[in-house]
Order: sequence, then structure tokens, then C-alpha cells
Amino acid sequence: MSGLARRVLTAAVLIPLVSAAVLLLPTFLFAVAIGFMVLLGAWEWAALSALHSSMKRVAYVGFIGVLLGVCGYLVSNAGGVGDRTWVWVVGAGLGWWVVALASVFAYERESSLAWLVPTGTRAAAGVLTLVPAWTGLVWLHGTDEVGPQGVLYLLVLIWVADSAAYFAGRRWGRHRLAPRVSPGKTWEGVAGAVVAAGIMAGISAALVGVSPALVLAFLGLCLMTVCISILGDLAESLFKRVAGTKDSGTIFPGHGGVMDRIDSLTAAAPLFALGMFWIQSGQ
Repeated sequence: MSGLARRVLTAAVLIPLVSAAVLLLPTFLFAVAIGFMVLLGAWEWAALSALHSSMKRVAYVGFIGVLLGVCGYLVSNAGGVGDRTWVWVVGAGLGWWVVALASVFAYERESSLAWLVPTGTRAAAGVLTLVPAWTGLVWLHGTDEVGPQGVLYLLVLIWVADSAAYFAGRRWGRHRLAPRVSPGKTWEGVAGAVVAAGIMAGISAALVGVSPALVLAFLGLCLMTVCISILGDLAESLFKRVAGTKDSGTIFPGHGGVMDRIDSLTAAAPLFALGMFWIQSGQ
């Protein structure tokens, strides 16, 4: 079976399962379910951070598990904690993606990336990659205004953009986006992703009945979300290159590991959650 066939078959199994979990599970169980995936991703990230012993990897996964519990407490507004406290967690994640963008540029220009060598630095990057994304998704799932449909919309937006980028890149790709980090990605693929996302966002806004005053904000948020999702993919590719590995794992046939499947989402979720929070606050 070809690599593309394995990817399609794996996606055909995963997409219905993920969609059902998003729509059918209450927010607490949804948080547990995606928390399990995040912890699997943390196990893989520990290896990318050169934490090769089982004890160190377990400790790293446990630490992230504790952080998820704290962030879940903040999102649920338990014990009188302000309902906007989670914004600082997600905002920290967005701050990290600015650093990640600069790192990708530096790698492309063959500048020094000595800061990526220490194990502790790479481990910290994993925390800022995984924890804010989980926090944003849980908040999005639990809010009355958006709820599970908002999470599913985000996932479909990324899936559509990723597929459009793949096929546009194969058909028209001539100019590489980041040849040293990820040679297969092209600017034509990025254009295909943005066009597909714009069409999907426009149709969705019309169907849902987004108010005219917020249509441009929603379209802009969707386009920015797709762009930062591409950065999520590039950043993980950069860390894999530093670690000297092709895939983060082998759990999904044709797709690699958990991080290989959620890399785009880890970057997109914080931005989309904050954007939806801002849009709702402005209504």
C-alpha cells in the first residue's frame, strides 16, 4: 500500500471518530480525551528534547499533565478564579509562536540556533506548544456561544486548508516555502490553503448568519488561523531536524506520530480561541 493510500485510510478512520468525540462528549470528557492525546504528544516531544530515558519522559509527561489540570481549573472558573485567566495561558502560547517563526527564519538563513540545542529549552518549547492549545480547545468547547461546533469548525478548517495546500502544491508548486525546514511545502500550496480557507469561511459565515459587522473579523481570523497552522507544521519539522528524526512517532500509519497529526492544531487553536473570545466580547 502506498504512503498516500495509508494516509487516506488512516484519515478515513480518524476523522469520524474525532468528529463524534467533539460533538457528542460533554466538555469535561472532551478535555480528558484530548488531554490523553496531548500527553501522547508530550511523550513524543520528550524524545525530540533528548529526554531518552523512560523515567525522564514519564516525568515530563506527568509535569504537562499537572499543567493541564491547572489550566482546566482556570477554564472552568472553579473556586472563583476570574473567567479570563485562561487568556494569559493562551496568550503565552501565541508569544511562543512568534519565537518559533523567528527560529524558522533563522534556520532557513543558516543562522545560529544554539538556543535549540539544550534539552531544557526544547522541553519548555513543548510545554508552550501543547498546554495553550489544549486550554484554548477546552475553553472553545465549553463556551455557550460556540461550543463543540466551534471546535469542529476549527478542525475542518485546518483539514480543508491542509488538503488544499497538498494538492495545490503538487499541481502548481514551484517556489519552496522553507526548503531547509520542510522541502515539500511551497508558496503555491500556501496560496491554495488560504483560498480554500477563505471560501469555507465565507460560506460558513453566510450559513450561520454572522452579523455584517463581524464578517470581516471572522474571515480575517480564519485566514490568520490557517497561516499560523502552517507555522505549527514548520516549527515541528524544525524540532525534528534538530533531533535528527523524520517523524515524531509511528502510531498512525502513513501519518507518523501524534505530534505529526496535531502540529498545525497546536498553533491554530490558541489564535482561534482568542479570536473567537474577542469577537464574542465585541457583540
